[in-house]
Amino acid sequence: MNRYTKGVSRKRGLKPGSLVHIGTVTGKKTEIHIMDYKDDILKEKDTYNIEDCYKYKDTDNMTWINVNGLEDIALYQKLGEHFGIHSLIMEDILNTNQRPKIEEFEKYIFIVLKMIYFKDDKLVVEQISMICMQNLIITFQEASKAGDVFENLRTRIRNPKGKIRKTKVGYLTYALIDSIVDNYFVVLEKLEDKIEGFEESLMVNVSNNLFNEVYNLKRQMIYLWKAVWPLREIINTLQRGEVDIIEDKVSIYFKDVYDHTVQVIDTIELFRDMVAGLLDTYLSSASNKMNEIMKFLTIFSTIFIPLSFLVGVYGMNFDYMPELKFKYGYAILWMVMLSISGFMLMYFRKKKWL
Repeated sequence: MNRYTKGVSRKRGLKPGSLVHIGTVTGKKTEIHIMDYKDDILKEKDTYNIEDCYKYKDTDNMTWINVNGLEDIALYQKLGEHFGIHSLIMEDILNTNQRPKIEEFEKYIFIVLKMIYFKDDKLVVEQISMICMQNLIITFQEASKAGDVFENLRTRIRNPKGKIRKTKVGYLTYALIDSIVDNYFVVLEKLEDKIEGFEESLMVNVSNNLFNEVYNLKRQMIYLWKAVWPLREIINTLQRGEVDIIEDKVSIYFKDVYDHTVQVIDTIELFRDMVAGLLDTYLSSASNKMNEIMKFLTIFSTIFIPLSFLVGVYGMNFDYMPELKFKYGYAILWMVMLSISGFMLMYFRKKKWL
């Protein structure tokens, strides 16, 4: 699980617009993937030099530049200066603790989203930042593109007969957001399988390990809700056609994404309630198990109370106690004790306490 705050204190005392990477440090070199296309023309390139992207600032083709890695501050300084991106926006791109949002400027819009996927059975929430300009989209992500959710979109772009090859920035913006939202359903399916597995386990097994897993799942649901809920505001802004860069004819596609987003949010809230129910079930099961143990110990102790009394009485060291010289006293005492124990067991069974 990612933390809710990841090194934000490092910005303390710095002036606004200072470029500081806040997030997980991987030590990997920043990779840049470029797709430049128009109708039947496609140029695809991988590079490590930001200078290779400069020529795509003013072009008639549609260009998607995907930057993987946020740790090279010098690279981001050059990128921001060349493409005219405000220093505060560049600061937000490097801060992976951002809330999903959309901001509109004169020549571009800035969008922050959360890409969610499972890696080695662990939930990963990765920040995706997008700069959408005229005929150009630059996306920024924390990890390598090998782990993102855009591979199907790249395949569609590589297809010369695909619709996306004939569209502009609005449709590519929609396609990127739609890829992220569609993958939410994949994550939700896996979470649902986990919840169902925990429900079955709680019926037969109550352990601290199971409690920890359910509690971690609850934290994941909270973090997932935090990452997805603001998406409604972003897509609602795009579907209303209030953003100049986005073509009006694309608004109907954003309405479809909005419906999917609402469905995802409703499902997350349902799962949150189910996980809360799992915790209640665990506590109830643990309480019932403890009650069974205490009931057994109480019955066991209750049976031995009169036996301990009898043994205590005849264990006193007086010289002139009755029955001490009686020949069958020992056997009679055992018969009395066994009779008392048997009677109490029969009584407990009749009351269904056993």
